[in-house]
Amino acid sequence: MNVFEAAFNSWKMISRNKMRSFLTMLGIIIGVTAVIVVMSVGTSAQNLILNEVKSMGSNMISIIPGKAEENGPPSSVFGVVITTLKYEDGEALSERNYPSIIALSSYVKGNDRVVWEDKKTDINFYGVSSSYPDVEEAEVEKGRFFTKEEEMSRAKLVVLGSKVADDLFGDQNPLGERIKIKKSNFTIIGVMKERGGGLTQNQDQEIMVPVKTAQNILLGIDYVSMIRFKVNDPKNIDATIGYVEDFLRERHNIDDPKDDDFTVRSVQEALDALGTITTAIRFFLVAVSAISLIVGGFGIMNIMLATVEERVNEIGLRKAVGAKNFHITLQFLVETAAITFISGIIGIVLGVLISAMVASVAGFMGYKWDLIISFPSIIVASFVSIAVGLVFGLVPARKASRLNPIEALRYE
Repeated sequence: MNVFEAAFNSWKMISRNKMRSFLTMLGIIIGVTAVIVVMSVGTSAQNLILNEVKSMGSNMISIIPGKAEENGPPSSVFGVVITTLKYEDGEALSERNYPSIIALSSYVKGNDRVVWEDKKTDINFYGVSSSYPDVEEAEVEKGRFFTKEEEMSRAKLVVLGSKVADDLFGDQNPLGERIKIKKSNFTIIGVMKERGGGLTQNQDQEIMVPVKTAQNILLGIDYVSMIRFKVNDPKNIDATIGYVEDFLRERHNIDDPKDDDFTVRSVQEALDALGTITTAIRFFLVAVSAISLIVGGFGIMNIMLATVEERVNEIGLRKAVGAKNFHITLQFLVETAAITFISGIIGIVLGVLISAMVASVAGFMGYKWDLIISFPSIIVASFVSIAVGLVFGLVPARKASRLNPIEALRYE
């Protein structure tokens, strides 16, 4: 018996017991589907996160309160309130007129209910500097942004994100209208141009007020949550970070860098750290999903052992007419490999369909989600499914090949 004849006989056996064959295949189908979906969705999610960070600009640098390890985030990222970074730090840095720093803004964040007439909605508000449009490369579609003088005077002015303006005012012109935030009335002076939603935030659903106003009137704090600035050339990022670190240590009376109460990071550093973390998480999830393939393999071995018991007479007859142990082993290995290969193909098709559905739903929800299904992952899934069949089919195949032909013919 050659491989092709064994494959033909395998197909007949699969067709003869359709329900049992399907149940045998189910574990492998689920395992391969899980691996394809996790690899596709994981890669797509990773690209979404990295593209969102890239959209901040390769020439952007952030100052965050709190000391961080070399490749880790500071504790303020996890919600720990650190009050060491001040608005005055950003102002002093801006006044130094360091050649590579072309725009700088301080940030604070809050959330509260915004009221206009009979409409109420919970919205994130940001206290930002007047240079915010230059730092973020954001455009004002209607009206204007607030000035430096208005920022310093704690003016009760607000600029709406495009989605907020649509939700509250519809087709009505919001300029000049007054909305209430934390019992204070703010005059709308501008509406930002639509920028689109991201994974972590949607800037169209936010509002901006002067940072001093947010600190003193809305939040009652004397610190900022972040300072961001843009440099004129990505080549100057490392030198600028070194300058800013020395400048802040001087202002905060820090002699030893180990005692820093701030962290200065560029977008590229964030990209590298995020890429490492998301890749590790993605492969961990793939490894967890692959466990179901092992479970499916044990299911196949169990079914094939039962099949050997059912076909003892057939095995005895084959050995009586000259079949060698090798031929019997080959027959059962090919049958198992055929079952797992077909299972792998079905799992790949299901995995692609589910990944496409996830991409469609994510796109419908407004995320820039790319459907990524790598050809190598499909090849790997196919070979892994066959390998599972060969490994877990070896025990039943060896048991079948070692049967005594005389005892097998007498078996009932």
